[in-house]
Parts: sequence; structure tokens; C-alpha cells
Amino acid sequence: MSRKYFGTDGIRGRVGQYPITPDFMLKLGWAAGMAFRRQGACRVLIGKDTRISGYMFESALEAGLSAAGADVMLLGPMPTPAIAYLTRTFHAEAGIVISASHNPHDDNGIKFFSGQGTKLPDDIELMIEELLDAPMTVVESAQLGKVSRINDAAGRYIEFCKSSVPTSTDFAGLKLVIDCAHGAAYKVAPSVFRELGAEVVVLSAQPNGLNINDQCGSTHTEALQAAVLAHQADFGIALDGDADRVLMVDHTGVLVDGDELLFIIARDLQERGKLRGGVVGTLMSNLGLELALAELQIPFVRAQVGDRYVIAELQERNWQLGGEGSGHLVCLQHTTTGDAIIAALQVMMALKRREQSLAEARQGLRKCPQVLLNVRFAGGENPVEHPTVQAACARVTERMAGRGRVLLRKSGTEPLVRVMVEGEDEVLVRGYAEELVGVVSEICA
Repeated sequence: MSRKYFGTDGIRGRVGQYPITPDFMLKLGWAAGMAFRRQGACRVLIGKDTRISGYMFESALEAGLSAAGADVMLLGPMPTPAIAYLTRTFHAEAGIVISASHNPHDDNGIKFFSGQGTKLPDDIELMIEELLDAPMTVVESAQLGKVSRINDAAGRYIEFCKSSVPTSTDFAGLKLVIDCAHGAAYKVAPSVFRELGAEVVVLSAQPNGLNINDQCGSTHTEALQAAVLAHQADFGIALDGDADRVLMVDHTGVLVDGDELLFIIARDLQERGKLRGGVVGTLMSNLGLELALAELQIPFVRAQVGDRYVIAELQERNWQLGGEGSGHLVCLQHTTTGDAIIAALQVMMALKRREQSLAEARQGLRKCPQVLLNVRFAGGENPVEHPTVQAACARVTERMAGRGRVLLRKSGTEPLVRVMVEGEDEVLVRGYAEELVGVVSEICA
């Protein structure tokens, strides 16, 4: 049984408080099916990652949707961005992903996509919320939803990923190592890169339901870094459990994070005259990214932490490129959500055009030292908003004299205050961070 309901994307906050159990998933499937059916005939796609609870929750969702009269198409283990793409391709009313992303196997959660592969419209979200409180009824027997399986889903998604680069693309001569995190992309990711000509060494592609993200993937890159060196590869690619985030490793074994990958893609798009607008990062994006983009005269704005906020900002500005240091990279010119495989391909194409190694390409961005410390508190009022804490932040910011920045924020998932300070001098940055931790700790005591 899953330890917790990890969350929904596209359903409002109250739902995220429920334990994720089969009976709740049954009711959620029914509520979603009823809401989607009110728009007319209803077809819903369901995909999942490789964690063991996915089988149980898939069946419960399937039953609930069918009881509401919605037809269901099962995709099996597929990356989250693949469900977004296939929902559009099959003209379905919605897509559902059963996944807890980079979390361990005993977490699970749900993400919804609209028929356009984006977040659900507000009216549908609200309708599902209301239906969760209504008695569950079953449609007439003749109106029950049918269930089928899409057997060629993997092949369709592989071709979609390949279509994000020119048809003449050939990565012959490149050797790469890919860590699939024992997750949803364990079959499709190696195939994409092999079919484009690269020599591929595969790590962590033997899922057993319990080993997803376990000491592998984008949250644990040590094995990938060692493998890149051992195989003398050109670079390595690390995915997370549902393949919506990517980190890379250069040929020297150095980890290249999402900020650096975002810079490489943005610079390439600008050099080719294809960058629409600027780049969206988050409050946690390294100051070095902002400074490097400024040197290229590429506009940069910060959104709240979370890929949904990055996407919302991109859509608001009609821009196309954004992401987070964790590796959630969004290329809206190709897809509607974060896609690890497509982002990696854009980086590879940038390297190919410049005839550079990953190690050389990342030199265009000089990351500023960033210190992140956590302070635990008992709950209640947000310590960040306390006048004493606000005054301390203002003092530190003034002392940094425009050569750094301070960010304090309350965690959305744990009783923690996250204290982040970054600037040019690592010793000063750490000192400022520890000073702020002391002030917050006194307030929380």
C-alpha cells in the first residue's frame, strides 16, 4: 500500500490531502469520468510508471471511469510527457498519469492532462472536486465504458521524440550512457537515442516495482558519473522515474544540472534566430544563469518553484523555453510539458551544431555559489513573514550590494523553512546563510 497520496496536478489542493487508497482512486476515477462525460462522449488515457502500486491504482481508476460511462485506453508504463502527447494524438478528453515522479516506490500520485496535453480547465477541476463529495452512482449497463489497450504507444512516442530534431539527424560516433531510474522510460529512452545512431550504454532499466529511483536516476547520479568514465562515453543522461526531468554528465564525470542545460538550449535557439521571447526560470534558478543570459541579451524571469508555474509563465508571455535546476525543462516549441528525452535531444543538437563537448558548452555559464539550509519548525504561522526575519533578510541583501540574492520560503510539503543565499563569494554566502538560519531558528524556538 502506498504511504501517501503524493498529489494531483490539475485537481485543487484539498484532494492532495487524501491518503491514496484503492477506494479513493475508484471514486476519483468516477468523479473524473462524470465530469469529462458532461462535455459529451468521453475517452480517457491512463499511463503509469513502474512502481508496484500502479497496477492496483490503474485497476481502480479504470473501474471508476467505466462506472461513469467513460471509455478507457491503457498505455502501460510510459513517461509522463508521453501521456500528454498521446492524449492529443488520440483526441481523448483527458489523460491520467499514475506516478510519484522522482519519489521512492512507496509513494504514488496522480496527474491529469486535458485533451490538449495541458492542465485541466478550472471548471473541470471544480466539477471533479464537487463530485468527490457526491454519492457514487453507476450508469446503465449499456452505457458502461469500454476498456482497450494501445499496443503501439511506445513506438508512437519514440517517433514523436525523434521528430523534435531534423530528419537528417545522425548521432553516429557518439557514445552515451543513459540511466533510466528503473522507471517509465526504461524501454523507450534507449530506443530513441539508438535509432538516431548513437551508441547507448543503459543503466537501471530492470524495474521490479520496488527499485524505481532507488540509488539511480536524476536524484542519485553517482553510478552514472562512474559509468561515463568507465565506458569513456561522450556524456551521460539521467532521467527520473517518470522521465519528465533530466540531468546530464559530461565526459569528465561532472554533473550538468538543469540551469546549465537550459542555458545551452537557449543559446542555441538564439544563435539560430529561433528563440521566441526569453527564458523562464524559478526562484531557485542559479544567479549565474540570469547573468549568463543577460550577457547574451536574452530576457529572463523567475516563476514560483514548480514546473506548473514555469509553464504558466511561458504561456502568459508566449515564450517557449523554461525550466528548473532539478532538470524539469520545458520546450513548448515541441511539447506541452516537461520532457526529459526531448530536452536531452535539444542539448545534443546544440552540441552538434557548435561541434563542442558538453564540458565545453557548459563553460558559457559560471554558476554562483549557492547555499541552501533548512530550519525545522513546529507549524503554525509562517516564520518567513515574521518582521524580525524580514528585517534580517533586508540587512543581508543590503550588505550584498547587488552582487547576490536571498530567498527564504516555507516548504510546501514539510514543516521546513528553506534559507537560500547565493553570490560571488562562497565564504560570505555561507556566512550570510548561517546568520539567517540563526534568526529563523530563534523565531521558531
